[in-house]
Amino acid sequence: MAEQRITRRAALMGAGAIAAWSASPARALMRTMGAEKLALPGDIESLIGRMTVTEKAGQLTIMAAAWAGGAATALNPPSAGGSFDDQLDQVRKGRLTGVFNGNGAEMARRMQTVAMREARIKVPLIFAADVIHGFRTVFPVPLGEAASFDPDLAERTARAAGEEAAAAGIDWTFAPMVDIARDARWGRGVEGAGEDVLLGERMAAARVRGFQGKALTDNNAVLSCAKHFAGYGAAEAGLDYNTVDISERTLRDVYFPPFEAAFDAGSLSTMAAFNEIAGIPATANKWLLTDVLRDEWGFPGFVVSDYTGDEELIAHGFAADARQATKLAFMAGVDMSMQSGFYIEHLPDLVNSGEVPMARLDQAVRRVLAVKARLGLFDEPFRRIEPRREKTWVRTPEKLALARESGRKSIVMLKNDGDLLPLPAKGKKIALIGPFASGQHDLIGPWCVYGSNDQAVDLATGVRAAVADPSMVSVTQGSNVEKPVDGGIEAAIAAANAADIVVLAIGESQNMSGEAQSRTAVVVPEPQQALAEAVAKTGKPVVVLLKNGRGLALQGAVLDAPAILVTWFLGSETGPAIADILFGKEGPSGRLPISFPQASGQEPYYYAHKSTGRPNPEGPLQPYKAHYRGISNEARFAFGHGLTYGDIAYSGLSLGDAKLPWNGALTVQATVTNRGKRAAEEVVQLYIHDRAASITRPVRQLKGFQKIALAPGESKQVSFTLRRHDLQFIGQDMKPTVEPGAFDVWVAPSAQADGVSGSFDLVSA
Repeated sequence: MAEQRITRRAALMGAGAIAAWSASPARALMRTMGAEKLALPGDIESLIGRMTVTEKAGQLTIMAAAWAGGAATALNPPSAGGSFDDQLDQVRKGRLTGVFNGNGAEMARRMQTVAMREARIKVPLIFAADVIHGFRTVFPVPLGEAASFDPDLAERTARAAGEEAAAAGIDWTFAPMVDIARDARWGRGVEGAGEDVLLGERMAAARVRGFQGKALTDNNAVLSCAKHFAGYGAAEAGLDYNTVDISERTLRDVYFPPFEAAFDAGSLSTMAAFNEIAGIPATANKWLLTDVLRDEWGFPGFVVSDYTGDEELIAHGFAADARQATKLAFMAGVDMSMQSGFYIEHLPDLVNSGEVPMARLDQAVRRVLAVKARLGLFDEPFRRIEPRREKTWVRTPEKLALARESGRKSIVMLKNDGDLLPLPAKGKKIALIGPFASGQHDLIGPWCVYGSNDQAVDLATGVRAAVADPSMVSVTQGSNVEKPVDGGIEAAIAAANAADIVVLAIGESQNMSGEAQSRTAVVVPEPQQALAEAVAKTGKPVVVLLKNGRGLALQGAVLDAPAILVTWFLGSETGPAIADILFGKEGPSGRLPISFPQASGQEPYYYAHKSTGRPNPEGPLQPYKAHYRGISNEARFAFGHGLTYGDIAYSGLSLGDAKLPWNGALTVQATVTNRGKRAAEEVVQLYIHDRAASITRPVRQLKGFQKIALAPGESKQVSFTLRRHDLQFIGQDMKPTVEPGAFDVWVAPSAQADGVSGSFDLVSA
């Protein structure tokens, strides 16, 4: 293939690099790739036949970008790495498939130019990044956004994030995280959709669709990566990276479905989990990565390890050394190695010795090249590398407006005693107190590589912009997040006494959630709790604003506050989004995607638990029943809970003849009324319980939800349709099954609320 010499200056100029590629005969060959097919056409297939074993191993090796920002470096454990020039040399030698968390279009242009002009085999690089909940425009953390119970919103924010990332040359994001998280102690729950399977499925699919857009070949689309496969959220004691030992049934009933939803939505990559399952690390688990993922589900994409996941097989005690770890991971089904460098170092010798078949090597390379082709990289390697778009597609007014919308829709109102909220925008002195009352810190949340707290709007700014007289708003820190401030409580008491209303902004800092941030007690840190107790004693009405990345066990003055809003980490438009809810410009519509326990010792706690053989009956606690000493086996604030500024009532349950035919459908209807004086958005939830089955079933399971708008005094009839498929579970033979019998049903505002309830029968054919 004739190649035209390219100068260093041309390599630094995007137009020159793109023109050089456009004129290359390689592009004409690559055009034969069908964008909608994963099978490689002969012209790209022939590249595999011309690669050396080392070049093939290079296509299976991705490393952190040498040219990267400080945030990217801080988010991952340190590792030995060369300079950018060293990394360019690796590209030149065909030893890299791509890099992740790099420094934008300029970096990508320079690397792609080397790959397409100087490497022996012209295979485009893939550029990846952690785009978890926004790029330059930062949206609420995924757990917070799940509180919206609005998959359409999640799709729109993922679309916006994908557009911004693609504008910076990024082809592939390591998101969405679809792990079910049922232990609030685990820090990484903040990256997912919470504890429920159905909500997890719908959010997973929505985010995949959002990231990937209409077609992966579009220059504003990025490849998604459903992670972490699988069971990572079930780590023992909520300790990150810890052992997982659960049944296959639980995997199939609870942890697999969101992955299946992501793959059904088109995700073509997945990341192996750090954890082991029943003694076998996921990164070397053939049953998981090949028997289930490939043979059973027919997944056509590729599997990437998590950061040094293959190397960690040694620390697990599963592999004796790097060479064995490479073989075990690769033969189990991990196609691409992230960051360890094991594949490029050891796969060539393993193949040459016959320990790894050449067919397996070619299979993995074929999978990676097929996805690169699906991304349009063979047709146009520079399609997402355009400095103009990098500057003009980010933080647009439309994207910032979406950040504000998603922020306010993520807020959950736990309490509003005496209708304290919304606050008046004039005539009242407001004391903002707490470590999160002001300042550009802890706004964007954990796992944000490219966004900045410095570009986010804080609470004080948002509140002052919303009130008629900003001078009526005072700001007092009172406490640090985990340490007291000298004189802080005294200053807070003085500020509270001088105000009519206290807004207490407390909770977790952004570095208390995320990877490696497991907590033994999921409570408000002690110095802030002391601050809350002192402020409460002033007798002034208190609105608590919780900043958090997990469910919290609230207590004392925090729990007793008349109004509590869960505000998570809301991103770029934090202050305005909170102010919209505080002052009633918009009403709260979020619902908890996780349970808030009564005490930390209840964890792991989730609403869809089993009854056990000794459930406590309704009423007072009884001895020798399934509960802890002194507290019921219930959440303080249940999954699905959230109040509005309306007064919502449920009535008129209709089940027709209360029979679900085996091959038919049952319509469940209820009337929802807003008896209040303010408009409201209600999340209407449908739950069922299988009374008797061959496998014991949860006390409740979410089977549907709808968000409806209600004007004051308005009633709406809400309908759900149940079919036999909705009632299935994993049976004794490990196959999906459905059994006829009686089912309880609720249409309710949370997993613990009665709403309206009844029962129906599934009738066999």
